[in-house]
Amino acid sequence: MEVTAIMKFVRISGQKVRGIARCLKGMPAGKAVEAMRFDSRKGAALILKTLKSAIANAENNAKLAADGLIVKQIAIEEGTAMKRFRPRARGSAGRIKKRTSHIRVVLVEAGGAGKGVVK
Repeated sequence: MEVTAIMKFVRISGQKVRGIARCLKGMPAGKAVEAMRFDSRKGAALILKTLKSAIANAENNAKLAADGLIVKQIAIEEGTAMKRFRPRARGSAGRIKKRTSHIRVVLVEAGGAGKGVVK
């Protein structure tokens, strides 16, 4: 059974978060939480929050044990960009895009691993 958590419109560029998220795929959920807890980057804190939400969804909604979960997929998608302008030389304006991201975490049971295996 798959359990999903999504954090939308996070005020960080997707490029900054993808490098952190890349190492978590296939990792047990408990180890992934520990790995993110000791990372000092902003993206790690945001991934940690989404990962904890997915674990809570698995425990409360799907009645799964937290220690038997594996990170099947972690996707960082581009959100909308806020467009701002900064004054430049000779009366012109330079465009600044303040990017946002959507963080999606998908967890599966360790036994089935999402292949439709019935216990």
